[in-house]
Amino acid sequence: MLKLIYYIRQRNIMKKLLKYVGYFVLSGIAVASLYLANLFLMKPHSIDHYLAKELTLSLLDSPEFMTYIGIFDPFNSILKHNQKLTIDTLEDGEEDYQDTLKHLEMLKKYNPDGLTDVQKVTQKIAVFDTENSIDRFENFRFHSYPFNQISGNHLNGVEFMTDTHPIRNYREATDYIKRVKLFDDSMSSDLVWLEEQKKLGIFAPKFVFDHVIRQLKELLAYTDDNNPLMQVFISKVNKLDISTEKKEALFGELSEVIQSDVKPGYESILQYMERNYDQANKHHGVWSLPNGDAFYASRLRSYTTTDYTAEEIHQIGLSEVERIGNRMKEIFILLGYEVNKPVGEMMNELNENPDFLYADTPDRKQIVIADYNQMVKEAEEDVRPYFERFPVSPVEVRAIPEYSEKTAAGGYYQAPSLDGSRPGVFYANLYDIKQTPTFGMRTLTFHEAVPGHHFQIALNQENEELTLYRKMGYRTSAFTEGWALYSEQLAVEVGMTKNMYDELGVLQSEMFRANRLVVDTGMHYKKWSREEAMKYMKATTGMSDTEVRVEIERYIVWPGQATSYKMGMLKILELRQKAQDTLGEKFDIRKFHTIVLDQGIVPLFILEDIIDEWIQST
Repeated sequence: MLKLIYYIRQRNIMKKLLKYVGYFVLSGIAVASLYLANLFLMKPHSIDHYLAKELTLSLLDSPEFMTYIGIFDPFNSILKHNQKLTIDTLEDGEEDYQDTLKHLEMLKKYNPDGLTDVQKVTQKIAVFDTENSIDRFENFRFHSYPFNQISGNHLNGVEFMTDTHPIRNYREATDYIKRVKLFDDSMSSDLVWLEEQKKLGIFAPKFVFDHVIRQLKELLAYTDDNNPLMQVFISKVNKLDISTEKKEALFGELSEVIQSDVKPGYESILQYMERNYDQANKHHGVWSLPNGDAFYASRLRSYTTTDYTAEEIHQIGLSEVERIGNRMKEIFILLGYEVNKPVGEMMNELNENPDFLYADTPDRKQIVIADYNQMVKEAEEDVRPYFERFPVSPVEVRAIPEYSEKTAAGGYYQAPSLDGSRPGVFYANLYDIKQTPTFGMRTLTFHEAVPGHHFQIALNQENEELTLYRKMGYRTSAFTEGWALYSEQLAVEVGMTKNMYDELGVLQSEMFRANRLVVDTGMHYKKWSREEAMKYMKATTGMSDTEVRVEIERYIVWPGQATSYKMGMLKILELRQKAQDTLGEKFDIRKFHTIVLDQGIVPLFILEDIIDEWIQST
């Protein structure tokens, strides 16, 4: 009887427990349903949640970005993003524009009085960025050169597949082939865009046509033995634990796809470029495009995040060129040189001096990369006393791929993946020996790796206090490139340069960025030709002919972006000086760096507000 009573009691308890659990589950489902309804069907309660939702949807709309950040790869069997490419139509662009208008309307519905201080900053960033996007679409939708010497699907597609698409198993190898098979569709979409530009009379300058035609012919001439799409695929697949028969089948399938879907795409773009060659723009600045001055002003505001006019930026550049040149002359005198010629000419002689160049041996690139990686390690130790936090993600140096090194910049940085599977990478251009004088290597290390781009970008990704939008939703080179250029000067200030030649390298780099203010506005606002800009940069920086040509041609196809470096650096230095003057002995440079980096990527006018608030609170 006692056992029966005990059993009944336990059964009643279990019934009640199950009833409560049921209530709890149903309540949870109800709450989740209400939350999702609020998030997707009305104004979300939190602006952070709204922006995270919008950003997530945009990420899911970009299979390339999903691959790039890495965190979606475990769900690839469901999402299948690693076998897709983004192929936008004109109709997609119209739909995106309408969505952007609704996005701005939603952002402005949040009353700043009901937001936290961090959320107020978030709202300002999102509104600024969204308004810039609307301006671009409404007024300058086709003001770009989708195929040029440094970017475009003919280059970006290959680099994405060889450097970013993972091949860690058989499925990812087959996904690689499926992605490459979409190259033709992607190029066809680009052709539609080119035809729309043609209706408006927008064509790239003649030299851009020349570069792209040459690149396309080289890509079409590749055989399986030297095609980077095939070479990298073979290298990665050979490391997989699969049978030789499967490997050979994969190689054969990719070879067929390159013939059937890659080369026809390249051929279609080549035919367009050759067919319209005589219509290439005879001028080099965007002033020559429809409504070109307004377009350039829009680009300057977007890239510098300031209201400076082209004329004001030009004058700032001229002033900085003079100041930096005077300091370089001082160092030359201290080094025992007779300063009887322009500083640019003297720097050019240093560039040509065999004492500062690597020997042109078969293993030159490997030697230079090893030296760069050693400089990264030294920089990490030297800068340690000046930062409160270091990135968890490592950084390494690699050579820019040979298929793009002829026209690529001197160096660039690729961020690590969010899941930690891919390190940060500083890519160095080793095409021309004269691009790598030893006295210029440390400053490039400071800029691209430590404490420059790698510190700023990796710390941004690893900052658990930042929302998804603040980590990944907004980019501006005024902040990122401004920080990297500031890092070069910081390195000199704290003794990371090993001698005066290294400091000359830093000053040459800064002179180079000050030059950008002059030549970018010179070409796009003052109607300088490419040759006039090259002559000015050569005379004042002493950079090699190859470097000067590559850089000037980059500014022509990417108007306004080059001005962001120096404008960003000047603002960070201005704010640091303001903090030092106001705080006196209370000023802590480690804390200053934390405040600058902890808010993620922000426009310069917002960074100024952040520093002002820190000064007041301190």
